[in-house]
Amino acid sequence: MKKRGVLVIAHGSSKKDWVKLVDQAMGQVQFDGPLVTSFLEMVEGRTILDGIQALESQGVQEMFVVPLFVSSGSTHIEEISYLLGLEENPTIEIDEQPFPIQAKLHLCSAMDDHPLINQIVIERTRELSTHPETEILLLVGHGSDLPGFQEKWEQGMANLALRTQQELGLSAASFATMHPDNLNRRVKDLSLKHRVLVLPLFLSEGYFTRKVIPSRLEGLEYVYTGKTFLPHTLIPRWVESVLQEKVDQLLKAPLV
Repeated sequence: MKKRGVLVIAHGSSKKDWVKLVDQAMGQVQFDGPLVTSFLEMVEGRTILDGIQALESQGVQEMFVVPLFVSSGSTHIEEISYLLGLEENPTIEIDEQPFPIQAKLHLCSAMDDHPLINQIVIERTRELSTHPETEILLLVGHGSDLPGFQEKWEQGMANLALRTQQELGLSAASFATMHPDNLNRRVKDLSLKHRVLVLPLFLSEGYFTRKVIPSRLEGLEYVYTGKTFLPHTLIPRWVESVLQEKVDQLLKAPLV
């Protein structure tokens, strides 16, 4: 059997605390083989190519790639697919050329509405809620202005919102995005008759959760702590889950 390894790819940040949270979570992932975390940008010496070379230098011949992104609607997923040679005709503009890779690659799913991610959303919402029957949950994601990508964002958020509403008995649940920017209008409309619980769908706290979201909601009535997916023990469990799903998928694939 070929030696297997895992390449986790996150966006990256200039803030060391952001990178540390990702590294701590990935350090808890249980996998029978080497695991390397790389970043699209802003983390020197830990690019995607650095990660590929680190795994191949350890003899990895079959590589499972886990995109540590909230939604499959992120344009970064297509960017990653192109750079890894898994997408020949991207619909977005990409400056770099595909990387030279010897190992066989398998791209896993983004977070989307995975049951473990939904558990985190339910937990974070429960922390905000006091009288669920009078409250509306509003999930906030980065979103995308591009057709095709926007729909994936909206589908994942809609599923998370509905399941969380049903689990907690909320009056209603919906979503808003930064792209297109409909956050202020949604909160303004919803807060007329309900207590609005605003929950950011972001991997880790940063500029958007600490600055952008509060600034766009200035003067409005809402409940918000800014807590994100990390830190949470279910994130490494999610990585293990999507890895197992991909392995199972390969086992069921017909031999060609």
